Amino acid sequence: MASEFQRRVIAVVRRIPPGRVATYGDVAELAGAPRAARAVGTVMRECRDPAVPCHRVIAAGGGLGGFGGNLQIKRERLRAEGLDVGVTRVRRFHDIRWPATKTTKTVFATKGTKFTKHGGIAIKERSRSTGRQGRPRTG
Repeated sequence: MASEFQRRVIAVVRRIPPGRVATYGDVAELAGAPRAARAVGTVMRECRDPAVPCHRVIAAGGGLGGFGGNLQIKRERLRAEGLDVGVTRVRRFHDIRWPATKTTKTVFATKGTKFTKHGGIAIKERSRSTGRQGRPRTG
């Protein structure tokens, strides 16, 4: 049985269009856990659903990352979608990264929690911590 985080990760990955890629960190952020890039990698490694395009999730900077230990299959799947893939990285990474911009739209807010909508997925955001006087902390 998948956890809520795993379901959100899978939902984000299914939205990555063919010919585009997202980083593990991008997926973690869109799934509502911006510091969980490694956990996204674990979800991708354990996902056995052929309908989930796990090969479109790559490492930061365009590196291929892992793919259950078989990077050649990941290379071939990305190339089949028209991407220029070298031995260790996706070329022109910044041109094909999805989402190209991080525009979000506020869906609703409750005390201390804000939800935003990105690509049809509601994402929980943490509020900034405040100091004693209720002002945002600096630096």
